[in-house]
Parts: sequence; structure tokens; C-alpha cells
Amino acid sequence: MSSLSFAGKRPVLADLVPGSLVRDIALVAGGAVLTGAAAQLTIPVPGSPVPMTGQTFAALLVGASLGMSRGAASMLVYLLVGAVGVPWFQHGTAGLSGASAGYIVGFVFAGALVGALAGRGGDRTPVRTAGTMVLGNVVIYAFGVPWLMAATGFDLATAFAKGVTPFLVGDAIKIVVAAGLLPLTWKLVSGRRAED
Repeated sequence: MSSLSFAGKRPVLADLVPGSLVRDIALVAGGAVLTGAAAQLTIPVPGSPVPMTGQTFAALLVGASLGMSRGAASMLVYLLVGAVGVPWFQHGTAGLSGASAGYIVGFVFAGALVGALAGRGGDRTPVRTAGTMVLGNVVIYAFGVPWLMAATGFDLATAFAKGVTPFLVGDAIKIVVAAGLLPLTWKLVSGRRAED
């Protein structure tokens, strides 16, 4: 297995794509589009105003793949474009209102954190990737739960019961998938680079 290094820092997957500014713009836009598409995969959660969607998984995967700056920028584009009216939030909605909007705000910060950790090798092994994704989910909940409380009038216990607890099993499944997918991708990329 080859050792990948760019000027003393560990690359993220996006660094392996040739190019510079045009590449970065395309990756940031592509990450936002991927998250918007994943948001359309929704499952209503009985008793909760927040549906289960694929956007959390996409947001964390985009952050890890693009790195801190591009990951945060991609999620900021997703948030801003949806806030001004593009209907790519869950169920084809737009605007920053309602019970779920705080989670979307959290994607920007989670994308930055997960990207920063990936830049330190947090996406290279299953255990490290799982830890990285858990921290990203915590950041999303740190923004989502207070917003949910403000939007609905729930107290903290109710907001936690309706905005966190029903999603833990789904989050665990997404983390397991990411913990297999990202290290496997690195293994495949490292193998190809060793052959070159």
C-alpha cells in the first residue's frame, strides 16, 4: 500500500481528483446536489415532525470526501440555495423554517468537522470512520434539537425523544455503511496508485 501525502498533510478523497479551482467548484456543487437528491429519500417517523432522510448520510459523506473547507462550502451552498427557494430539502421543500431546518444548519458545521477529521486520517479505517461519523451526527443534533424546540415549543426531553431517539438506529446503519465505504475506497485508490 502506498503512502499518500500532499505537502505534509493527508489528502481527502477529493484531493485525488486532478484540477484546482474548477475541480473544487464542481465538487462543492456536486456535493450539494447529492445532498439535495438524498433529501428526497424520506421515511416519515410516527410522532415526530422530523422525517428520516438520506441527507444526513450524504452530508457526512460529502464532508469526509471533500475535506473541511470544501465540505463546509458544499453544505453551505445546499443550505443557502434551499433557503432562497430551490425545493431540494426533504419532500421537495425549500426555505429555512419548520422543525427540520436546524438539522440542515448543522450540516455546514458537521461537514467542516468531518472534513477536518478526514484530513487527519479519520476516514481511513472502519473504527476511525465510525468515530468521525458519530461526531458529525452529534454536531447535527446539537443544531437540530434546539431549533426543533424553538419551532415546536417542545421541552428538551420531548425534543430529544422526537428529534434524536427515533433516528439512532438509522444513524447507526448509516455509520456502518460509511465505515465500510470510505476505508474501502481508500484501499482501492491506494492499490491503484501503487500500480501506477
